[in-house]
Amino acid sequence: MSLFIEFKQRVRRLKAETFALYLAARHPRTPWYAKFLAAAIVAYAFSPIDLIPDFIPVLGYLDDLVLIPLGLALVIRLIPSPILAECRAAAVEIFTQRKKPVSYAAAGFVVIIWLMLAAWGMAWIYEALADKPIAP
Repeated sequence: MSLFIEFKQRVRRLKAETFALYLAARHPRTPWYAKFLAAAIVAYAFSPIDLIPDFIPVLGYLDDLVLIPLGLALVIRLIPSPILAECRAAAVEIFTQRKKPVSYAAAGFVVIIWLMLAAWGMAWIYEALADKPIAP
């Protein structure tokens, strides 16, 4: 059971570290190249679309287990220590108070994508059924 608890703690720390990098990407004193790379890594970490789809055995989780930690390690080296410490403290405070960030714009964007996919799917089904004659 302690292995499961340790795993949960590591996941929680990884989420807090990723959120700290999100905050660092928005920090005014972070260098532009670190902001760019941090934004890319955080966006990829939170994105539902992977470079290698998860349904591919072994390779599907390889990007999550290798690419994201390597990207996080690189970004951590590029951000000045005082800025990173400040952002880590802010991330821990947000996560301990359970005030998770909410992005209504991102949620709206996802809803719009799903609605567009549903409309496209319905149009595709309609065209497929309209071409076939109805048997008596």
